[in-house]
Amino acid sequence: MEIFRDDDGKKGRFRILIDGNEAGLMTYTWAGEGKFIIDHTEVYPDFSGQGVGKELVMAGVAFAQENDLKIIPLCTYAKRVFDRTPDIKDLLF
Repeated sequence: MEIFRDDDGKKGRFRILIDGNEAGLMTYTWAGEGKFIIDHTEVYPDFSGQGVGKELVMAGVAFAQENDLKIIPLCTYAKRVFDRTPDIKDLLF
């Protein structure tokens, strides 16, 4: 499993590859200095039920932790991950 991040300064995305195949993506939008909005998480049907979505959200969490950023999870899936994972709630804006 490999995760890649692309960012153009306004928007970005995390893509996940499993055995060379893209399995899903999570998109975000910068919301000013020091914070970003997770606006969409998508797992492709062939990879459903394998924890791909959570891996993508946690990649965003790791990116936020490494760069002292806050997250606004507008995506319902990302919000659910934050609701169920108390030790990352300090990253919420």
